[in-house]
Amino acid sequence: MEKGIEEKFLDELELNKESLLRICSVYSVDSEMKKDYFQESIMNIWKALPSFDEKSSLKTWMYRITINVCLGLEKKRKKVKLEFIEFFDDTKLVKEEERSNPNLDKLRRCISRLDKSNKTIISLHLEGLAYKEIASISGLTENHIAVKVKRIKKKLLNCINQIS
Repeated sequence: MEKGIEEKFLDELELNKESLLRICSVYSVDSEMKKDYFQESIMNIWKALPSFDEKSSLKTWMYRITINVCLGLEKKRKKVKLEFIEFFDDTKLVKEEERSNPNLDKLRRCISRLDKSNKTIISLHLEGLAYKEIASISGLTENHIAVKVKRIKKKLLNCINQIS
């Protein structure tokens, strides 16, 4: 493997590690599972790196693989009928201010109730990806993403208001 692409991968991983972890947390029931999903994602990204064709940014490509890995692992987990215990567990990977924010906890609980398509879209939106990048990852159009984000936000707001 080219040394340049290895360095680019490691640099991009360092820049996006926290975002990838947050995406994994959306699909996992506890901090250990989140770490497993993250590790599995990184391994899959590394294995697929030689096939990276640079049609999108490396960051977008890494997000797509992470989401696909998480969805696949979630599907396997549900096949063995493990129950959803909790949405998010406080770990060292979570910033201190996030741990004690009740509004953030409500948001996480509401996101965990979304279907996997909406969960994916809002997770990427919350990570600051543009609609174009989300569309590239999800296979939907930018306009469809914009409409879905608006609808998801409305659902989340209603959910948060019901929890209050």
